Amino acid sequence: MRFTIEQRPEPSAVMRVVAPVAAIALTLVVGAGLFAALGHNPVAMLDAFFIAPLNSLNGLSELLLKASPLILIACGLAVGFRANVWNIGAEGQLIMGAIAATGVGLFYPNPDSVLLLPLMFLAGMAAGMAWAAIPAFLRARMNTSEILVTLMLTYVATLFLSWLVHGPWRDPAGFNYPQTAMLPPYALFAPFDDAYRVNHSVFITAVAVVVMWIFTDRSFLGYKMAVAGAAPLAARYAGFRESAAIWIGLLAGGAAAGVAGMAEAAGPLGQLSPNVSPGYGFAAIIVAFVGRLNAFGIVLAGLLMSLLFLGGETVQVSLGLPSALTRVFQGVLLFFLLAADFFIFYRIRRVGGQN
Repeated sequence: MRFTIEQRPEPSAVMRVVAPVAAIALTLVVGAGLFAALGHNPVAMLDAFFIAPLNSLNGLSELLLKASPLILIACGLAVGFRANVWNIGAEGQLIMGAIAATGVGLFYPNPDSVLLLPLMFLAGMAAGMAWAAIPAFLRARMNTSEILVTLMLTYVATLFLSWLVHGPWRDPAGFNYPQTAMLPPYALFAPFDDAYRVNHSVFITAVAVVVMWIFTDRSFLGYKMAVAGAAPLAARYAGFRESAAIWIGLLAGGAAAGVAGMAEAAGPLGQLSPNVSPGYGFAAIIVAFVGRLNAFGIVLAGLLMSLLFLGGETVQVSLGLPSALTRVFQGVLLFFLLAADFFIFYRIRRVGGQN
């Protein structure tokens, strides 16, 4: 017998909501099996990974701190993803935003100016957009794959960051570590409480969530971009150019990632180093899809992904497990989500009889 894959005429709206929950549940099952294979009690390990990090105010503050850049970047990426514009290089755009913002913070002639932090914000946004404008131009003019270009530019940004912190921007008083000098006080986001690292940059993320919701769900331009993604021929017939969706989608993602990079440098880090991001740009792609490209769904998905980062750090310190465990969970979650989406939009049908 033979089988064929065919598209479902009407994908289930209910299953689109249930799919992320099912993917999370299956990820937990696989995680329990993985812990058992490593010789650990699965229940105790899942508790250490997902529950223990939230048992203190410090854990909750770290959850918000890590969720903020994930949600911010995912909101920007979702604008493009809705129009089938695939920005895979948010990590590089984050790095460029952090570089530009740190440059302003370090070299602005008046380090005690109240304008310093707003200028860093603008510099980070502009750098992220400029980095995203390269694949936007190449896609709009030469029909190159934005997936490949954005991904390759991430490695360029990473190497540029490494050159800066190992070379011209390295702190001469930093004991030869590859890092810049600390940013001045006016270039830093103030924490809510000196005992915790979460700071006022979370308000930027909160505003971004509202702006993304208004744009995607309440604006005519957002509607046109959604149509461009779902029915490109219909959008072209209605007069909405594909190049407009490309530019808007990539620049929105670049702006959000650049601001996230600025917030990391001016927030918990206070300086620029090769580890300015633990992979937020890549993890935000999963956040956007787990959140169903919806602003408030992205908030919940960002908190979940933040918990994966936090839980991975917890078991690494307390139990000596490798930090790569976090990426394993991220990959398994994405795999199950994509598998669920496949069966939502397609079905396998048997054709013919037995030979």
